[in-house]
Amino acid sequence: MSVGSALASGNDAVPQLAVKALALALEKAGQGCAKGVLMFLTADFSRQAQLTVTAVARAARCTQVVGGIAPGVFTDSGWVLDRPAAALMVFTDDLSLAGSDAGDSVAAPILSYAGSSLPPGWTGGRKRYGGAFSGQFGQVERLAWQRSRVLGECSVRVQGGRVEVDVSLGWRFLGRAHAIESSRAYELVRVDGRSALASLLGDVADNDAIVAPPPISSLCAVLIDAGDPSPQSGQLLDGSHHPVALLGCSADESLTLSERPLPGQRLAWARRSPATATEDMRRSVAQLARVAPDPAAALLFSCLGRGPYFHDGDDREVDCLRERFPGLPLIGCYGTGQIAPSPAGGNRLLQNAVVTALISTSAGEADVQS
Repeated sequence: MSVGSALASGNDAVPQLAVKALALALEKAGQGCAKGVLMFLTADFSRQAQLTVTAVARAARCTQVVGGIAPGVFTDSGWVLDRPAAALMVFTDDLSLAGSDAGDSVAAPILSYAGSSLPPGWTGGRKRYGGAFSGQFGQVERLAWQRSRVLGECSVRVQGGRVEVDVSLGWRFLGRAHAIESSRAYELVRVDGRSALASLLGDVADNDAIVAPPPISSLCAVLIDAGDPSPQSGQLLDGSHHPVALLGCSADESLTLSERPLPGQRLAWARRSPATATEDMRRSVAQLARVAPDPAAALLFSCLGRGPYFHDGDDREVDCLRERFPGLPLIGCYGTGQIAPSPAGGNRLLQNAVVTALISTSAGEADVQS
C-alpha cells in the first residue's frame, strides 16, 4: 500500500507514543521509511511538540513531517479525546508530501493547518482544506509543524495523487426567510415584527414536537440573499448563504450573533441535530465517492462539537466514510475551525463543519467540491 495510518494513546505525552504509532502505520503500509508523515497530536503534547516531531522524523527517515496540535485525534481504528494520543499517516511509493509551492498543478488544493484565524495570505489564492485550533486557554502557541519544525502554521500539498474535497455543514432550515428590522452591533433585535427570540422559537415550534427548546449550540441564523423567500439546504454550500453562530440571549429577547446583522438583510433559522448531521455527512461522502470511487486515503477535519460529544460517544459521521470505504486508511482531528475553499473564490474558516478530502493515486486534475 502507498498509505498507512495508526493511532496510539497512553497516560503520558511522550515522543515514544508517536514513534509507536509511526511503527504501526509503516507496518500497515509495508514499508520501513516514509516519503511524508502527517501527524496530529492532542494538546497534551504542546510542550513536547518539537521533541516528538524530531523523534518521528528520525524514526521515519523523513524530513517532511507535517501536522498540528488538536483537541482530539482519530484514524480508521478509533478516536481519542480525553488522554494523550498521536494519530499518524505515512505516505510511501508514489505519494509524498511537499511544500505548497511545489508541483506543476496550480489547481491542486493545499493541505493547511493553523491557529484560531486564517493567515492573511490564505483568504485568497490557492484552494486550501484543513483545520484550525485556537489553542489552550486562548494562549498564542505554535500549533503546527512542517519539514519537522514546529511553526505557527503548515501548508503542504500531496504529490503523486489527486485530492477531492467536500464540506458537510449539517444544518436543516426551519422555515422561510425573515426580514431583519433592527439590530445593535452584534445583537439581532427584531425580525418580521417580533423579537429575535420569538422568531427563532416560533420556527422551532413549527418544526419540532418538543416540550423544551433545543440548546442554543444546535441552532444558527443563516444570512441569505435578499428576496429569497424559501431557502434550500443546498444553498448553504454555494456561498450565497452562510450560517452565523448564536452566542447568547438578552433579557429583551435579542440574540447575539457572531457576525453583525444589518437591517434590510434576510435570514432563516436552521438547526443541527445528530440525525441531520449524519444525513448531510452521508451526502458529502456520496458526492466524493462519485468523483473518487477508489481512494487511497482520507483526511478529515471535524469540529469538536461534531464528534463523539455530539453523537453520544460515537462518531457517526466518520462512520459514514468507514461504511462507504471499508478498510480505507484515514486520519483526522477535532478542532475549533475547519478550512475549505469558498465557492465565491478564496478560502474560508468554518465552524461546526466536517471537511473531508479523498486522495486517489489516479492521474488527473484535483478538484474541490462544495
